[in-house]
Amino acid sequence: MPRKYSVRFDSKLPIKLRDGTATYADVFRPSARGQFPALLTRTPYDRTGPFTRTGSLDSIRAAMNGYAVVLQDVRGRYASDGEFSPFFQEIDDGYDSVEWVASQPWCDGKVGMFGGSYVGATQWLAASSRPPSLKAIAPGITASDYHEGWTWQGGAFELSFNLGWVLAHFTAANYPHLVKHAGKPKSGLKKLLAEVDRMDEGFKFAPMKEWPVLKDGLAPYYYDWLDHPEYDAYWKKVSIEEYHPKINVPALNYGGWYDIFLGGTLRNYMRMSKVGATPAARKGQRLLIGPWVHPGAAPTFVGSPVGSHYFGANSYSGMIDIHGILLRHFDQHLKGVGGGGEKSVRIFVMGENAWRYEDDWPLSRAKETKFFLHSGGRANTLEGDGTLSEDAPGAEPPDTFLYNPHNPVPTRGGGLCCFDSFGNQAGVFDQLPIETRPDVLVYSTPELRRDVEVTGPITVKLYAASSARDTDFTAKLVDVAPGDCSAINLTDGIIRARYRKLRSPAQLIEPGKVYEYTIDLWATSNVFKKGHKIRVEISSSNFPRFDRNPNTGNPIGEDGLEAFKTATQTILHDDKHQSHIVLPVVPR
Repeated sequence: MPRKYSVRFDSKLPIKLRDGTATYADVFRPSARGQFPALLTRTPYDRTGPFTRTGSLDSIRAAMNGYAVVLQDVRGRYASDGEFSPFFQEIDDGYDSVEWVASQPWCDGKVGMFGGSYVGATQWLAASSRPPSLKAIAPGITASDYHEGWTWQGGAFELSFNLGWVLAHFTAANYPHLVKHAGKPKSGLKKLLAEVDRMDEGFKFAPMKEWPVLKDGLAPYYYDWLDHPEYDAYWKKVSIEEYHPKINVPALNYGGWYDIFLGGTLRNYMRMSKVGATPAARKGQRLLIGPWVHPGAAPTFVGSPVGSHYFGANSYSGMIDIHGILLRHFDQHLKGVGGGGEKSVRIFVMGENAWRYEDDWPLSRAKETKFFLHSGGRANTLEGDGTLSEDAPGAEPPDTFLYNPHNPVPTRGGGLCCFDSFGNQAGVFDQLPIETRPDVLVYSTPELRRDVEVTGPITVKLYAASSARDTDFTAKLVDVAPGDCSAINLTDGIIRARYRKLRSPAQLIEPGKVYEYTIDLWATSNVFKKGHKIRVEISSSNFPRFDRNPNTGNPIGEDGLEAFKTATQTILHDDKHQSHIVLPVVPR
């Protein structure tokens, strides 16, 4: 049996960065002579907080198992000096921090990194600079790109996340640092907390770029993000996908089907497995996806629902010992112990509510199957005539609806973060109230005659026209219980018309002209049980998760409420315009 150590704790050790800035760290390590591999987490969320110490990995448990655990406040946060600039500071600072840890007399020169969300970003960005002592990482619930899938998605601004995250977690939570280092008045905190309590007003504020709350040096990066809606040089500097071919460490990538960064978690695993810098890095990628919200991969108590849904006792990360999984990952790559024999992918299959190992992701045995949209021209609402089937459409009239940005479709669950009020609660919720709206088109299969498993990436191909010069289209995949007694969301997505060609400059549309749109719904794993229905919802808004498109074609964030226009949206599904969803159906 491996030796268990008693634990020594050292507080607020200074870590000097290359420009002389002092950051500070706490260390839990074995109270014994000798050197040990180290595990580093670099956080903007307070190194002394309980979530940092026990959330992603239990620091005391790791130290008892022979690791020196280093918890560091990143530059400009809590105890650390300097000015905080999200993402851009973490490449060089990450390199310096890893090598400082490796040089300590209690470290054997091997360093791993761990943590979730932004703390996953600090790992990937450090790994992009290839510090020699970094041997493995375990980034959870985090992205592969801080433009697409973090700040923006499908060309839409991730409003509720960006505003809530920056206001509550980055600015208000760190305000004492701003008082000490940036000369902000102590009274400012009270004002910020008042803004947190009326965040719904912040979501509705227009023009978005003129929202005053985070100006005057409080969070200039929020406005920088709004000024860079396209994937330009600003974002390329910190895109992990740009660095994948240079990164040389194995990674345990873990996330949740209802996590806001699911798409990036999957892409990090897939791309690193193919283009990582070394064979060891490529073969060392692992993927773990549960039915979790953000940050639901942290151990939770049995009985807590995912939104409003309970996936069973085995769905909880604590039940599968997520901390033990991380420790075994580091044992293999930092201690040379264990490893081998286990498949690289482990997923939770919803509907069956069971864990399953797979050889890879996406599943090679899944068959991409088109389910086509049909109607007699009246698919509006649950009471409409929209249907979904594998039969291609013939001569069918289109569906139309009015999208009014003054009355957008409200967000109801999904991959959200990081404030559970004002329409931001993540996870599973009944979509029937949404499906009563005339600006929501509803397409459903008949009740299924057998179980149908859908596991893998999902896209919607939409042929649509709009009366506007720019607009949005949204899609949502829903599992409907027998008798339409409930309709639970599985995954969703959005596309902004001007950015229908992702990674390309904006191109406004011609009103009335039909365009082809691809909406990325990322992925899911769900068994639609016999008697259930597969449903797709189509609309033009999901607010406040995404900003409202004002339908003007003007620069994003510059329109006031008075400029908002209503748009007539037309969805085609005929023999020349075969709108459909692609579902990866797994043979059973």
